[in-house]
Amino acid sequence: MIRRIAIVFAVLFLASANGTAAQIQAVRSVSGASVVAVEATRVADVVLLGAGFEAGLRQGMVFSITRAGTKIAEVVLVELRPRASAALILHLLPGQTIRSGDTATVKTLKV
Repeated sequence: MIRRIAIVFAVLFLASANGTAAQIQAVRSVSGASVVAVEATRVADVVLLGAGFEAGLRQGMVFSITRAGTKIAEVVLVELRPRASAALILHLLPGQTIRSGDTATVKTLKV
């Protein structure tokens, strides 16, 4: 577990050093965030989102990833910064990939 957290920290650091941080916007709503990048690691792929703690996101939240209105994946937030967050992929539809520009929305229960 500690190793996974260290990997997430490293990916967030590398993303900000590579200019990915310039794509992160000050999102003030928990309703949705943009996928900034997907970083492959030896353990798991890490999805970087352009919203964080300031937008109301919290560790453990589950998000649906969509492209053009079609759901392609589900991710769970594992690390947060004020304006960025990192997530691990829970489920990915066959033949799909998560790409920069996809939309992440909080998965909610329908009553």
